[in-house]
Amino acid sequence: MTDSAKAHDDFAVALGDAKSAEAAFLALYHLTQVLFGVRLFTVMTVDMEEGLARRAFTSDPESYPGSGTKPIERNSWFEIVHDRGEVFVANTLEDIAGVFADHELIGSLGCGSVMNLPVFDDGALLATVNLLDREGYFTPDRVQRILAELSAPSFQAVRIARDTAKPVQGEPT
Repeated sequence: MTDSAKAHDDFAVALGDAKSAEAAFLALYHLTQVLFGVRLFTVMTVDMEEGLARRAFTSDPESYPGSGTKPIERNSWFEIVHDRGEVFVANTLEDIAGVFADHELIGSLGCGSVMNLPVFDDGALLATVNLLDREGYFTPDRVQRILAELSAPSFQAVRIARDTAKPVQGEPT
């Protein structure tokens, strides 16, 4: 069994055992670390009605608390990720600064590149899985490998997270 296959098997087991959004996203984080070893990993869920993105998971709760929210900005990032449904990649801190106000914090963590993987369901953006690492990390080849290895697991983790957040039938809301 290859390392990738074992990582995916471990992810499937962990996801099957997940009883919370945190557990689902932790499984996805571990899969990402085994396969790609990024410096910072977050998941932002999207509430288009409220116009807010909420940090649902973070690998660095001190710098990026898990409860953080930010308004959805309709900028070039939004056009790429939301409107076109494409991955966003910036491989320099200067490019990151063009779309993210927290670029100084990102740089202070040793990160100079970002890849945002959108997760859609029935045409609606549910979340983005955000990977950050050193400048130039997200080469075209690596981006394609990440898409191949993490697209389906990201969708699965977001769905499990969403489903575990719903009240069980018969429970008060």
